[in-house]
Amino acid sequence: MRGALIGATALGLCVGLVSPWMGLSAWRATVWTVSTIPVLIALLAQIVMGLRRGEFGLDIVAAFSMIAALVTGEQLAAVVVALMYAGGQFLEAYADRSARREMTALLSRVPLVAMRLHDGRLEEVAVDALAPGDHLLIRQGDPVPTDGTVTDGVAILDESALTGEAMPVRRGAGESVSSGVYNAGDAFTMVASRPAAESTFAGIVRLVEAAQQSKAPMSRLADRFAMAFLLLTAGIAGLAWYVSGDVIRVVAVLVVATPCPLILAVPIAFIAGLSRAARHGILIKGGSAIEGLARIQRLVLDKTGTLTDGRPNVLAIHANGVSDLEVLRLAASLDQASKHVVAGTIVEEARRRGLELSLPAEVVETPGDGIIGRVEGRRVVVGGSGFVSRNTISGISRMSAPPPDAGSLVVVVGLDGEAVGEIVLGDRIRRGMSRLLDDLRRKGVQRIVLATGDRRDIAEATVAGLSFDAVHAELSPDQKTEIVRTERKGGRVMMVGDGINDAPALAAADIGVAMGARGAAAPSEAADVVLLVDRLDRVSVAIDIAKRSRAIAYQSVLLGTGLSLVGMIAAAFGYLAPVQGALLQEVIDVAAITNALRALRGPTPNAPLAAEVSASPFKN
Repeated sequence: MRGALIGATALGLCVGLVSPWMGLSAWRATVWTVSTIPVLIALLAQIVMGLRRGEFGLDIVAAFSMIAALVTGEQLAAVVVALMYAGGQFLEAYADRSARREMTALLSRVPLVAMRLHDGRLEEVAVDALAPGDHLLIRQGDPVPTDGTVTDGVAILDESALTGEAMPVRRGAGESVSSGVYNAGDAFTMVASRPAAESTFAGIVRLVEAAQQSKAPMSRLADRFAMAFLLLTAGIAGLAWYVSGDVIRVVAVLVVATPCPLILAVPIAFIAGLSRAARHGILIKGGSAIEGLARIQRLVLDKTGTLTDGRPNVLAIHANGVSDLEVLRLAASLDQASKHVVAGTIVEEARRRGLELSLPAEVVETPGDGIIGRVEGRRVVVGGSGFVSRNTISGISRMSAPPPDAGSLVVVVGLDGEAVGEIVLGDRIRRGMSRLLDDLRRKGVQRIVLATGDRRDIAEATVAGLSFDAVHAELSPDQKTEIVRTERKGGRVMMVGDGINDAPALAAADIGVAMGARGAAAPSEAADVVLLVDRLDRVSVAIDIAKRSRAIAYQSVLLGTGLSLVGMIAAAFGYLAPVQGALLQEVIDVAAITNALRALRGPTPNAPLAAEVSASPFKN
């Protein structure tokens, strides 16, 4: 529609300009009038629809200028304004599409069908028909239609559209996969863990759609500013008429004021920021969240899964009579027979170190205590200290390992009746946390607080050496929310969390940030920002993008409205004819929109990633 209006108006303008050479000078004004009317009708219809929705915009100035130009016999000015207005609308739509490209790319990846294994055969079914327990074949190049677990084969997954990570990731049998990623390797099978409508990607799609429909505070300010700008325009035009008595100056003032870059540049700058954030695996729910991110003064962090990895890690191995690697290999070989989360961690660590595991035999597991079996014909016991003491000849008292830190878990390994080692596990601080906290302070965060439901001794041991201003431990969800409300008295607060118990606090904060990479629905729905990649440093990246987008939006507003005001004053004094004013305003619009699109680009935001070395096993 916009393209047709531009084409018809441009054709009418050209025909009118060449009409004297065709002997049709008398028809020039008529041609220009007829070429203006379709754009004017479309504009009036748009204004009426906006008024019905309770929206009052500066487009009304464009309608006044076209009508005034036609009434005063300035048909050339009218058709130029019509062409420039239609062109500005087209340029705005193009810029909007460019700014939304990264977010739209997420929506375009929504899978529609899946290959389900049923009664020994494959059948193509709609994604909406999938149910938990369905076995699916994911072919090379296919999207994963719902969340689930790999059952056979190795999944090589392209997660770049969701997380911003360029390198494919590997998932083996028993490991979870999220919907919306693509199979970049050979075909594999998986079992669905939830319906597609409740999957991680479906939730992300809903969040993206909500973000695209939102309006930033500055955009709403632009709408409210429309009346003031209209009154200013009318005042300048009326003063020009009163002083000079020249109606052409009035028309010129109206033309220069049409349309104001404020209504074009602000939403484009914010949408560009949303799109750029999506490229880095950060989903920001609309311009209001960008506006809030740029002004954060205080930060409240959850511990487990946010400040820390949120899962057990092997922190240390202490051996007695054998090597550390042999202790790990023996424990991992036996633990292959267990489904316990600690056993899975030990097996994963052994495989990460490239150890060759043996098949266990005669396995007997006591839930919650430990496991006994044979590895390569030798009797191996793995479990807590009491369990291993009861099942070995020589007790663990012979071990000379240092006492574990608060919050850590010790797994003892026995071999042929002797305690031969300990494996220390714990929840580890994320890499680069010290640098990240320092970086956030440089970006204007004045106070950083830890709020956790964990024991105080564990919380204090975890943050030892980090620059926290306060540590609040043993908190219920309600108490976490109260901490956020208390901090808000001193400035704008960002809360970062990942668990269901964090959802109330996320909702209470000025800006809630959810660690959404593991598909936790409640915190993601309550938050204003969702990190689609499991990296806390993306908080710093989000703040960088928000500050840049907000600054560019303000620059565009000041540039556009300032130039428009100068142009209106020049027109009021008779220095600009209506046609010249229309051309000047188009240049101003293009400059404002081009400047707003800078929010799509720029230097790579700073993301502290360097590992830190510390004597504490909680640091990595």
